[in-house]
Amino acid sequence: MKKIQLYQIDAFTDKVFGGNPAAVCVLDAWLANATMQQIAAENNLAETAFVVPKGEDYEITWFTPTVEVDLCGHATLAAAYVLFRYAGHTSEVIRFHSRRSGLLTVEKSEDALTLDFPTDRYEAVITPDTLIKAFGKAPLQAYKGKTDYLLVYASQEDVEAFKPDIALINSVEARGVIVTAPGHDVDFVSRFFCPQVGISEDPVTGSAHTTLTPYWSEKLGKKVLTAKQLSARKGSLTCEFLGDRVKITGKAVTYLKGEIEV
Repeated sequence: MKKIQLYQIDAFTDKVFGGNPAAVCVLDAWLANATMQQIAAENNLAETAFVVPKGEDYEITWFTPTVEVDLCGHATLAAAYVLFRYAGHTSEVIRFHSRRSGLLTVEKSEDALTLDFPTDRYEAVITPDTLIKAFGKAPLQAYKGKTDYLLVYASQEDVEAFKPDIALINSVEARGVIVTAPGHDVDFVSRFFCPQVGISEDPVTGSAHTTLTPYWSEKLGKKVLTAKQLSARKGSLTCEFLGDRVKITGKAVTYLKGEIEV
């Protein structure tokens, strides 16, 4: 029987019960993929991050309740928060190595954490009829990135009002679908639906902002942008477009610390 420290962190928020909850397990050595998948399923959160020290750096991977994913922003933010607060990491920067997404860094500045992620590459596409039916409204533009569709609408009210057909979204070949529009008190707002990986609607999605940031940076002619994800829990982010990299800044808070036995 192995005992593992488990942390549940609310990311991209400054208060408990906001943002996006992620579980974080800091390991001495990698567990079998099947075991990590079972832990993630048992946690039943959008993502569980697993971290293993590698010299002065760390290796990281992420699992939803059903699959391992290529990249997860909020769980990386949560993992960095745990390492800074509970694991004695002393420098202001943490370097994560992902077998699927390469080098990822997180920098601490007072109570905020900044992710440094690769920019998504996307191209304009014709909106699949399935997605028009799923959302009940055609977007102004549609794009396809590495893993997700990006649908652009005219107003924040459009994004807030959607009650999409999750089964139809699940039938589309993609990790998920981002819907976005200009915001009232921020540069842009969004929501993210990803039943393909076991999550009907993700509360706050750092990785989606690797697509959103370059789009809105070009659209608005700004390098630094403010953003809100309009899920029920809501989340706040500041994003900076740096060409082939995107910086995504947010806060995090602890919900629980515990121990699991596997």
